Amino acid sequence: MTDGPGSTPDVPSGWAAEQPPAYGGSTGSWASPGSPGGFAAPPPPAPGQPPQGGYPPAPHAPVPGGPYAYRPPDAPRPGIIPLRPLALGDILDGTIKMIRSNPKATLVLSAIVAAITTIPAAIGQAISLDSLSEIANDPYAADAAAPLAGSAAQLIGAILGYVMTFVGTTILTGVLTRVLGRAVFGGRITVGEAWRLARSRVPALFGLVLLQALILLLPLLALVAVFVILAAAGAFDGTFSSAAGVGVFVGLLFFLAYIPYLLFFYTRLSLAAPAVVLEGRGAVDAISRSWRLVKGDSWRVLGILLLTSLLAAVVSGVLSVPFTFGGTLIGMLSGGTAVSTVLAALLLAAGQVIAAMIVYPFQAGVFGLLYADRRMRAEAFDLVLQTAAARNQSQGWVHAGIDDLWHPGYGAGPGSAPYHGAPPHGPYGPYGPQG
Repeated sequence: MTDGPGSTPDVPSGWAAEQPPAYGGSTGSWASPGSPGGFAAPPPPAPGQPPQGGYPPAPHAPVPGGPYAYRPPDAPRPGIIPLRPLALGDILDGTIKMIRSNPKATLVLSAIVAAITTIPAAIGQAISLDSLSEIANDPYAADAAAPLAGSAAQLIGAILGYVMTFVGTTILTGVLTRVLGRAVFGGRITVGEAWRLARSRVPALFGLVLLQALILLLPLLALVAVFVILAAAGAFDGTFSSAAGVGVFVGLLFFLAYIPYLLFFYTRLSLAAPAVVLEGRGAVDAISRSWRLVKGDSWRVLGILLLTSLLAAVVSGVLSVPFTFGGTLIGMLSGGTAVSTVLAALLLAAGQVIAAMIVYPFQAGVFGLLYADRRMRAEAFDLVLQTAAARNQSQGWVHAGIDDLWHPGYGAGPGSAPYHGAPPHGPYGPYGPQG
């Protein structure tokens, strides 16, 4: 848009450097070709000849208005993503860039959490393999209680591992989401600063994870209740074939109904954790917020989540299988010595740690960027982010108050406070950075 002859388009700072030169001229003017004060358009080319002195439009992407029409600038990209609605490639590329730009706050921290949480399960599995090794080497001399003790050790290790994983990954999710929130603007954040920003949200994250687990596992609890009621009513007191038929029929109905239920609620609740961390919402409010953001784009969100899970499983398997295979061989063939048990436990734990070190930040990054994408699509939140990015570029650094922009008071869509609402705090107001 121009205000008259000789004026230039209203282009945010931060975009001018990415604008290509006008056709037939050189860089330095944002005026459209042929306008007063701008570059004059070259004469039309001869048939079959390219335009003189300019950039011909791509055959697969014609520019509306002809080959010499004004091209809008690309969206600014101050950090790991362009500040516009994201494609799948943008989300995956942004996640990788987040990990590369903040290795200590992503890879190192994820490895520490994974090492702490996998040790109990690895020890229990190594003890179980050691007991099986004794039986395989000398079945007559082996203690009859060895298999039971090994199974008990593996079960206890798995339970402790699940509990510690629940605590560790919940805290890690908060820290990684804070890292991502700053990386979008090209800023970096230390582990200590990310923890200080995220620790107040840890109780809400715990409540959210428990509430999500209850919602997703509710049909399983209902299935158990149905079997208990059938057993109490004597449905399984007849012949084996009738009991098996009832069990198979109920199980098939449950499977057909539970899979769509699981996918539906998993998709609708997927953006709740970023809402807890970046927007400061409670568990129930964050679930409602995620539900509204995903609504209208559920199939696309589900596809990205399933692809993310598939990629994470493949990467985890490729990284952990060699260590798991080596640890299992040592545990089974070593003869049950203490050294072999420790070595098997270390190998099993190392495989899980290396896999989790990559998978944890990858999944957190995809969830966080998918949340940002849905806000940009549903609330035009990219305009707020672009304004802030222009201010960051003009001042030459990223202020810590940029984290406040994720607050819902800056949104423009349904369920968010209007732009003229009061900002929570910090140097960034509802229209972006303030003077």
